[in-house]
Amino acid sequence: MMDGTKGLAEWGINNDHSKLRDVLLGRPEFYKWVEAGPLIGRTLENADRTGVRFDRQLAMKQHSEMVQIYEENGVTCHFLEADEALHRNFFARDSSAMTPWGPLICHMQLKCRRADYASVVKFYLEHDIPIWNFATAGHFEGGDFNILAPGKVLIGYCGERSEKAGSEQVAEFVRAEGWEAVTAPISREFVHMDGLIVPLADNLAVACIDAMEPWVVDVVRGWGIEIVDVAYREAKNLGVNRMRCLRPIEISGAPMLTGIWQSPARARQGVPDELVCEDVSAA
Repeated sequence: MMDGTKGLAEWGINNDHSKLRDVLLGRPEFYKWVEAGPLIGRTLENADRTGVRFDRQLAMKQHSEMVQIYEENGVTCHFLEADEALHRNFFARDSSAMTPWGPLICHMQLKCRRADYASVVKFYLEHDIPIWNFATAGHFEGGDFNILAPGKVLIGYCGERSEKAGSEQVAEFVRAEGWEAVTAPISREFVHMDGLIVPLADNLAVACIDAMEPWVVDVVRGWGIEIVDVAYREAKNLGVNRMRCLRPIEISGAPMLTGIWQSPARARQGVPDELVCEDVSAA
């Protein structure tokens, strides 16, 4: 839930950049590494060179630190129930997406995550949060539902996670509510649209232009949104995948953050110095 949602459902958002008040998370109690796409695939394939190894206790510590930052900044954290069979359900950005009209229940592609919908449906029912709709026409995951501005939604699909059929169905749901929705293909290495473009403030977004189709960039700029460009190398390492909360504190990505906060776009838009952090629920 975010500020700026007057006139919407009791639980809903009309943008992805206002002050965050509530967030749905999970707990990585049963987390383990499995082949789940290009990002973790790179990690596993290069582990013998990098020395990276899985450490659940470290993952839980990092997750706790993230929760602490949210709570210290006045954000109420809600949690999906941990489930040994659903060991990746704490990536709550994938299994549902909040909209102005309530939550959208998504249709997960990965075999190990196809039952994640059970976690989110149970949560919403137990908390009396009316479900808005269900993605059923094809696989669709929440990281591809990107509200760039009130009334403007950019919906992605890479084919391996979200599929075109699922994205088009969700776009039709949005259009039926009177909002504009545009679907666009993305490269599989970015997994979801929120790995390519994320709104920072009114009419301001951070994006990797080199990884976006030129016509998509034209659509975004046509909506009156200024783009702060991030280099391709940074973007493929989740350099775009960020969120804003409350106060001046930096917990990730110094080079990219410096570029954003010192950019002319920021000066023109008067973006406040607010918390910027990785959205760890979006992988």
